[in-house]
Amino acid sequence: MKIAKYYLAAIVAFVIWGFFSLVLKPIDQYPSLDILFYRVFFCGALMLLISCVFRRNILKESIAEFKSLNRKERRQTILLNLGGGIFLTANWFFFIYVMNHVSVKATSLAYLVCPILTTVLANFLLKEKLDRWQWASVALSATGCILLSLNNPADILYSISIALSYALYLVSQRKNSRFDKLLSLSFQIVFSAILLLPFYPAFSSALPVSASFYLFITLIAVLFTIIPLFLNLYALHGINSSTTGMLLNINPIIAFFLAIYHFHEEINMFQASAYSIIMLSVLLFNHQQIFDLAKKREINHAAKAN
Repeated sequence: MKIAKYYLAAIVAFVIWGFFSLVLKPIDQYPSLDILFYRVFFCGALMLLISCVFRRNILKESIAEFKSLNRKERRQTILLNLGGGIFLTANWFFFIYVMNHVSVKATSLAYLVCPILTTVLANFLLKEKLDRWQWASVALSATGCILLSLNNPADILYSISIALSYALYLVSQRKNSRFDKLLSLSFQIVFSAILLLPFYPAFSSALPVSASFYLFITLIAVLFTIIPLFLNLYALHGINSSTTGMLLNINPIIAFFLAIYHFHEEINMFQASAYSIIMLSVLLFNHQQIFDLAKKREINHAAKAN
């Protein structure tokens, strides 16, 4: 059952992200760049505080371990973390822009495309092997995404920009397993803040004065950024990028239902059928793990009964 905790971490992260629109839509009157700036700056400050005040011993141990690495290993570690920061920054900006200025459904489509891109990239870059049922599920998921893109052809371009940035993040961080996950995340977010800082004076609007804006930014920083990203990185320690990518479909399926029932975006049977196909592909991709967990549960119940 050891692997179950990694599945649980990924599932909880993607369930949280599925409800992201509930805190992002209320501040859609603010420019996308402003939301990105304050999200990253709040996250960066909080992660620095956690690392430097509450986790000093781990920070010192990690610095000592980094110094002990050879030149090649140091360069790889730096590139993986800098790349992670760049991919996260790009993904956050594209997501905020599309969510607030295109549609919730377009962001939902992005995270349906993302698992396909993640699986393909992991197969070619990380040599993660898939069985025929898993390849069949990828094809099924791709079919559902194609059906959705036919209904809104322009959305696919926005969706691919979001999906590719996060797929690259997932694949790169699968190899970034040497150091403490929370510390790696801190480095990436602080780097993202440093990356954005020079652009803040020129591209930010007037300083927001609404207390509700800062409340939602705090929620976004803690509940919808730091916690799910940490859970996501933790999950990658125990399950591969392909599996994590396919579980990511949980996010857009929740977002899809919110788009219909909460934001009242129009939906037709064609789109509903496409989402049903994608949901089926997630079950198919993870059928062996679902079967194994069910079998172990039966064995445990039988053992307790005896």
